[in-house]
Amino acid sequence: MTEFLFRSDSYLRSAPARVKAVSPEGGIVLDRTIFYASSGGQPGDTGFLETADGSRIAIAATVHPEGDKTQIVHLSAEGAPALAPGDGVTAVIDWDRRYRLMRMHTALHLLSVVFPFPVTGGSIGEDKGRLDFDMPEVPDNLTELEARLNEMASGSHAVTEEWITDAEMAANANLIKTMKVKPPTGQGRVRLIRIGEVDLQPCGGTHVRDTGEIGPLKLGKIEKKGAINRRVALLFG
Repeated sequence: MTEFLFRSDSYLRSAPARVKAVSPEGGIVLDRTIFYASSGGQPGDTGFLETADGSRIAIAATVHPEGDKTQIVHLSAEGAPALAPGDGVTAVIDWDRRYRLMRMHTALHLLSVVFPFPVTGGSIGEDKGRLDFDMPEVPDNLTELEARLNEMASGSHAVTEEWITDAEMAANANLIKTMKVKPPTGQGRVRLIRIGEVDLQPCGGTHVRDTGEIGPLKLGKIEKKGAINRRVALLFG
């Protein structure tokens, strides 16, 4: 298993690591990493690995190998210097990009509070995110909902993590807001993200420590994506 350092501290910008394996296609597996891999609608981190001699290996994407959520593969850019198992590196993420994704991801949790409907899909971007809801009709008080969203974001609610067992997750299925994507089980425990007294739901992504870091938000276009499916866009204000 790869140690996911971003789980306990999503603000780490760099960290030492050691190469565990390298695929013929240039995929690099480390013993520990601060790179988040694409999952749950959040894009994987980019950045670089720095070797002992100062060489930099650009990382173009990060993914879980064939659905294995216990490891992360760092995909190096074409023509990057080769690494071998046992090599020591320093992992460095594109922090500005990551921080914007952290802010948007946390904001989408708040959006799921303002729109209390089952979530059918979602996507997190640096400037824009969206959630799809099982929502027959668009609410007629969007201005009020946007104001409530910004009130929560500016309320400086602490964002913290906690863990429950797989059995506890099964007994508290009401915490799961997503209809299609279920929290990963089978490892004995599931991670929950708590936003003050505002929200609690399973999530493996990266978030800010305080909702006050999110900044102003603006509701974007609301599109009809099926008989009762509505896509709600969210932008930084």
